[in-house]
Amino acid sequence: MRAEPLLALLLAAAPSLAQTSRPSQPDQQPIRVQVNEVVVPVTVTDEKGAFVSNLEASDFLVLEEGRPQKIVYFSREQGQPVVVGFLLDMSNATRLHWKTFQEAVLELVWTLLPGDKRFSGYLISYSNEAELLVDTTRDSEKIVERIRKLKPGGGSALFDAIWMACTKRSLIEGEPIEPRRVLVIVGDGNDNASKHTLEEVLELAQRNMVTIYGISTVAFGFTSEGERNLKRLAEETGGRVEYPLQGLYKNVSGYLSTPSDEGNYALKVGTGSYAAEIASGIVRSVAAVAGEITTQYILRYVPEDVDSPKLYRTIEVRVNLPNVKVRARKGYYRQGP
Repeated sequence: MRAEPLLALLLAAAPSLAQTSRPSQPDQQPIRVQVNEVVVPVTVTDEKGAFVSNLEASDFLVLEEGRPQKIVYFSREQGQPVVVGFLLDMSNATRLHWKTFQEAVLELVWTLLPGDKRFSGYLISYSNEAELLVDTTRDSEKIVERIRKLKPGGGSALFDAIWMACTKRSLIEGEPIEPRRVLVIVGDGNDNASKHTLEEVLELAQRNMVTIYGISTVAFGFTSEGERNLKRLAEETGGRVEYPLQGLYKNVSGYLSTPSDEGNYALKVGTGSYAAEIASGIVRSVAAVAGEITTQYILRYVPEDVDSPKLYRTIEVRVNLPNVKVRARKGYYRQGP
């Protein structure tokens, strides 16, 4: 059964997708773009973390290698075409809360793949090895069916999963301009089984104009060596990491002064209150990721000549407003020699 409160929150985060019907799936029409066009998804939030959604193209300044660029395309419409890779950590580290994360990921898939031809996705799981379980499809139920059968166990080959997402799946015509490419990693960021390195897959993701989001499975009171991996992958590509299990006690007064045999856990492990708070934290994080993916500004520009022989070009996006946070990819790799 699909959890109705969870579904309601996710649909609220992405109303344009929730209201989309499920039409037939005609072939994608070719997207006409200029040679070497760079796509830059941008998220703008205020000091409270709320999305700023009423900006115009004139409010943005894009700098490449420090030099202003001319924006040739601008959109703030919800429901921009996207192909989403769902990368699920099936290592031993996810066993404790897997059932709760599983239900949340199902709702994320239903929300981001509503049956509209503009939205596609694929599923990769990783433990000792990365495996492409469902190739690129518009049918969310194909992905949902495989997720229901997954059981955690083994090591973690996160970097190989990212490599696979960038090299082994079927492409949709028009990528990476329209639809743009997004990865959602549900895991702790650890890697102990990959053949590829963090630096290799980060460069590959940047070359493929992929935006990476993370939903961390690290629980309250614990740390993970992989947190830095997840954070760097997200920040360098313009995404971010959500930590649904880290803020469980922020609204519980005095829990640090209430000792107990199992530790200072005001919400006792194994109780209904603990389970409810876990589920609520995951729901909020999943809804935030879904909402951001569907409400970003999309900027495109054709790079003007810059006096730099570097293949990797830095990007900075500024907004003509005080007290806002701007999130965008930090650079890209120039095509050609």
